[in-house]
Amino acid sequence: MTTRPSCHRLQVAALAIAVAATLASSPARSDRAALGSRDLADLTLEQLSEIVVTSVSRREEPLGTAAASVYVISAADIRASGATTLPEALRLAPNLHVARALAGQYAISARGFNSTIANRMLVLIDGRTVYSPLFSGVFWDIQDVMLEDVAQIEVISGPGGTLWGANAVNGVINVITRRAAETQGTGAAAGFGPRERMLAARHGGQLGAGHYRIYAMTGQRDAALGAGGNRLGDAVRHSQVGFRADWGRPVDGFTLQGDTYRTDVDPIPQRREMRGANLLGRWNRTLAGGSQLRLQAYYDHTEREHFATFIERLSTFDVELQQALPAWRDHRIVWGGGYRLARDRIENFPTQAFLPPDRNLAWWNLFAQDEIALRTDLALVIGAKLEHNDYTGIELLPNLRLAWQPSRGQLLWAAVSRAVRAPSRLDRELFLPGVPPHVVLAGGPNFVSEVSNVLELGYRTQATRTFAYSVTAFHHQHERLRSIEARAAGPQFENWIEGRTNGIEAWGEWQPTRNWRLAGGFALLDQQFRRLPGSAGIGGAAQLGNDPSHWWSLRSTLALTPAHTLDVLLRGVDALPDPPVPSYRSLDAQLRWRLSRELEVSLIGRNLLDRRHAEFGSPAARAFSSAARS
Repeated sequence: MTTRPSCHRLQVAALAIAVAATLASSPARSDRAALGSRDLADLTLEQLSEIVVTSVSRREEPLGTAAASVYVISAADIRASGATTLPEALRLAPNLHVARALAGQYAISARGFNSTIANRMLVLIDGRTVYSPLFSGVFWDIQDVMLEDVAQIEVISGPGGTLWGANAVNGVINVITRRAAETQGTGAAAGFGPRERMLAARHGGQLGAGHYRIYAMTGQRDAALGAGGNRLGDAVRHSQVGFRADWGRPVDGFTLQGDTYRTDVDPIPQRREMRGANLLGRWNRTLAGGSQLRLQAYYDHTEREHFATFIERLSTFDVELQQALPAWRDHRIVWGGGYRLARDRIENFPTQAFLPPDRNLAWWNLFAQDEIALRTDLALVIGAKLEHNDYTGIELLPNLRLAWQPSRGQLLWAAVSRAVRAPSRLDRELFLPGVPPHVVLAGGPNFVSEVSNVLELGYRTQATRTFAYSVTAFHHQHERLRSIEARAAGPQFENWIEGRTNGIEAWGEWQPTRNWRLAGGFALLDQQFRRLPGSAGIGGAAQLGNDPSHWWSLRSTLALTPAHTLDVLLRGVDALPDPPVPSYRSLDAQLRWRLSRELEVSLIGRNLLDRRHAEFGSPAARAFSSAARS
């Protein structure tokens, strides 16, 4: 079987033309590997339900039987969206709230607590955790991948602490790239638009008994527009190179991969420079008894220079061992453990300080999960994780799930979980200003872990051959949330807020004809917080995040002819309460013209419904997305 080239497009940000060429096509590959790269119209909904996911149980399982609120963004979805960055691709997940705060800065979360320093989502790129111990969250301005190399992105909303650890409180985002054997040949892509330019190239070949690929990408996004139409001075330039090499099979082989990058941001109000590199090795082995062993280690180094605020140099070493045992007397057990060491070095300024400036932080964990087949159609999942951190010691993260398949294509599941957001350096060691007296804000020496006890009930069905949907209801009971308390020495972080989050998230797909597919989703969110008796709080619960009460999306992909495809994405987001941001509707459209197997041209329009709209941030500094003219 000959598949279409996997690096073939050139895209632009708004109302401009995109073209790309692949100089050599990839060789034949397995049906499952090719599934993510085929045209969306070529896949039936039944095939989509059989896409293999690994993030829910740390072992391969069909999406249709995964007992969690999980949404898969496929390679075909990304291509149809015209996204040029990883955060923009994440807008395709209906269980995520994605908001652009500045040209390269995003707020991304599930089930609330969203901010540009959101700290309740665990993000992995090919098994490498990309969160910062400064605030237990993700710096999205440095996270990117060559989107043409992405196999799929698995987005789990809901606790994932039992398998993935503390800070996976509201969900897990797992970005999985293709094996090197699936990206052979040479390809290049470039894009030009009124506010965005990009250039990428990749080459794949054989390396002895294995395969490799190398890539390079660079892009520039102009400064965002402010409320008065002025430039905010936050233009972003990002360059990244990397490689991946695979030997053997996915269940019995070795992978080595790495990346290095640099990002520069214009003054807002201070210039920022970010640099980093990482190297990851992963060894998989199928043992004689049928169990599957995985050993993974990586090293990650990042440097962030926020001039006049702080300069950080962070080095992280992480090693993890996991074993999935073969089925035995109706039991399927996976267990493992890991150790992470972070060496964090901060250069402080008078405006802000982390004290002590230098920190060595260590985490270790042990976990086990057992999937018990009570009947052929009923399974019970019991799991727990012990994770140790230097601030609060050992945290227990248990999980209990029940999954019932009343018939083929249907799954009813329920879950009870305990999730923890462990303290970060910001919670304990941040001081404003950076020299005494710290009268603006200080880290709380007694700040402890935030806790969420979560109930979930979900239903997923392949209702007909052309219609499938998923619905999940959830209740999060929060304890010891972060508050700002007025104390004699000045305001400091403590744990005097509690509350609850209730909601529903749902999505579905309908294929009216072979050449037309519709996909849609929505999320409803209700949050209630209160201060505990004795709190001397400042600023209320607004510092926990800024979330809409609902958001929704509708996507259409229509193959007009064998060579022409029209993609449309319509999104709606309710108003944000504090600081207030008006609700908005956004329409993106893309017309793709496949000139040959190696060449495709796209015309992409962004934000076609209004002149401009804001998505996040304070009124004085928020960015406005607008439809540009080419």
